[in-house]
Amino acid sequence: MAGVLTGCGYNEFQSKDEATKAAWGEVVNQYQRRADLIPNLVNTVKGYASHERETLEAVTKARAAATSFQITPEVLNDPAAFAKFQQVQGQLSSALSRLMVVSEKYPDLKANTNFRDLQSQLEGTENRIAVARQRYIVAVQDYNVHARSFPNNLTAMMFGYKVKPSFTVENEKAISTAPTVDFGK
Repeated sequence: MAGVLTGCGYNEFQSKDEATKAAWGEVVNQYQRRADLIPNLVNTVKGYASHERETLEAVTKARAAATSFQITPEVLNDPAAFAKFQQVQGQLSSALSRLMVVSEKYPDLKANTNFRDLQSQLEGTENRIAVARQRYIVAVQDYNVHARSFPNNLTAMMFGYKVKPSFTVENEKAISTAPTVDFGK
């Protein structure tokens, strides 16, 4: 029996499945790191720009949505849940971008050491998120190629290994169309 399982690629599926879970775990850790920075960032901005209530509330609300999303290993096998995870993280990224734009209006805030440190940590975390997402994409690509290749696809069907979802670009259509540049005006 062990020879059959080894010969059919079962062990390799186990290895690749664990690699995708480990890569996913790193993505989740980096998103959590970002979420943990947000309360300090919001409180620092609030001290200088309290009348920017709408932006601060948007960040707080987006963080709450992102941290309340239940992240389990099953998310990797559920394209709808994975898309929802991407959506809430995208909303948080968007709210943080608006907060950074607001901070540009306040020279005293930009000069605040605590704010600069938090901003630097946030930028570093965004870079870590990008690296973790890229590693996850590579792990999923490796897994999916394995799952779709013959005879591994037969093993996948037999043992219930499904193709895993990967990150997508939200504005793929918009970025695939080159902008119109008109110097005549």
